[in-house]
Amino acid sequence: MHPILLKFGFLTVYSYGVMVAIGFALAAWLIYRRAPGSGIDKDKAVDLTVIILIFGILGARLLYVALNASFYLANPVEIVLLSKGGLIWYGGFILALAVVIIYVYLNNLDLWSVIDLIVPYVALAQAFGRIGCFLNGCCYGLKVAPDFPFAVTFPCEADARLPAQLISAGILFLIFIVLIKWQDRRRFGGEIFFAYCILYSLKRFIMEFLRGDNPRILAGLTMSQLISIFIFIAALMLFLYKRRLWKKNPTILK
Repeated sequence: MHPILLKFGFLTVYSYGVMVAIGFALAAWLIYRRAPGSGIDKDKAVDLTVIILIFGILGARLLYVALNASFYLANPVEIVLLSKGGLIWYGGFILALAVVIIYVYLNNLDLWSVIDLIVPYVALAQAFGRIGCFLNGCCYGLKVAPDFPFAVTFPCEADARLPAQLISAGILFLIFIVLIKWQDRRRFGGEIFFAYCILYSLKRFIMEFLRGDNPRILAGLTMSQLISIFIFIAALMLFLYKRRLWKKNPTILK
């Protein structure tokens, strides 16, 4: 793989960081363009994308560090070395969502309009992040035979692996397309957000079976799978509840 794209003397450009930056920049530009159609000020839309980037990375890192506390207590300097990987999406999702809710409240914005606007582009940015994982050599898949179709041997691994990162990126691009198409037919507030939560948690639960880097902690499931189960059930119940309310009165939750 290519964890380092370029070196200029003491300056090192990491592929993971570049892909995250590309995904964020593209998502921010698309949100900026679409914001007026959702009744959201463009400047506030930019503020929200920056908030999501900063607190998303922070939350994702904090959860990873917490789950690997023994290593980071012995090597505290490693906590800030994001170039080596070590982010758990759900940590970033939860912290960024909490901060976005606070921002929306302080700025008198409509929460459902904001998150329904943003969340498809979150999936898009994630897809680029997973490509970055592939280039970085982290988040790899299960061991496979060297002659297995699309098998990849990462520098840090002696065995051929399934390119789970690219599979995940492909599914995220598909989720992005589905949600963008769905946005134009949005019937009630939160519909797109809950659809993202349902689709992503389902994707993540299945993909964890194909990954070879996450430990199983309960009943043969990983931490991400346990979180996925909770989010899937909660999002599905809320989606169905809001849809039922909308069917009773199609005007109140638009």
